[in-house]
Amino acid sequence: MRIGITGASGMIGQGLSALAMSTGHEIIGYSRRSSAQVPLVTKSIVSSATDVLPETKLDALVHLAGENLFGLWTTKKRESIWHSRVDLTKQIVTQLKTWTAKNRPRVLLCASGIGFYGSRGDTILEENSSQGSGFLADLCRDWEAAAREAATLGIRIVHLRTGVVLGENGGAFPKMRTAFKLAAGGRFGSGKQWMSWIHEQDQAALMLWALENEAVVGPLNLCSPQPVTNADFTRLLAAHLHRPAFIHVPAFALRLLMPGMADEMLLGSQRAFPRAATDLGYKFAYPNLSDAFVALG
Repeated sequence: MRIGITGASGMIGQGLSALAMSTGHEIIGYSRRSSAQVPLVTKSIVSSATDVLPETKLDALVHLAGENLFGLWTTKKRESIWHSRVDLTKQIVTQLKTWTAKNRPRVLLCASGIGFYGSRGDTILEENSSQGSGFLADLCRDWEAAAREAATLGIRIVHLRTGVVLGENGGAFPKMRTAFKLAAGGRFGSGKQWMSWIHEQDQAALMLWALENEAVVGPLNLCSPQPVTNADFTRLLAAHLHRPAFIHVPAFALRLLMPGMADEMLLGSQRAFPRAATDLGYKFAYPNLSDAFVALG
């Protein structure tokens, strides 16, 4: 397949590119960076604010671009997050409508997140679970709605509801690992909140599997079938690194430091289960967190 990827220079985009190219697919990387700054693609196409998706022949499109969610959720930051996801997706679909039919992709995988479900305590969340409440839930709802508009063009749509991606060299995990190695790691709040996680290898493999499998349509939870609580995540990472984890960051301190983001991303509880993937036969390489930590080093 000839696969286009927006956000191709990010950790997830690079993981998918490397896997897809190793299995014979061609990768077209869309980025606002120059081609020299986007490794692991067959061809790089520079996009702009007015031409976010320059036309070329594609069999599939994976839309991953979006501003980092971490940081202070000021009004300006929230607006930027919303624009980089909802508005940008609308722009992309609008441009796809102008493409000639022979160049248009047959499938669109669009990033979303398990934030769609909101904070739901111990409830097991599958793809047919209802939307929750909060900024991220509303963001994911409108983000997915924007992507679904491409279905009017006969394009198969898959919403990638991703959990916490554990990557060896990218994302939040290297910072977590460093903190724990320095004996500065610990649980957040009560530690009872559920964390839905996925190893970077399964993240890439699931996306490629969804591209190749026409039975995959609609929401797809990209997370291990074995979510853990924050307390268990802390305990297992500390044990893997042979370090203590005595530090406890109280919920009130997190809320003072990171209002809004703390409640939804650090203290929120999402016990997601990848029902769509498991029912269609996907086999996780790393379903178990301890094994994932060993693989990550």
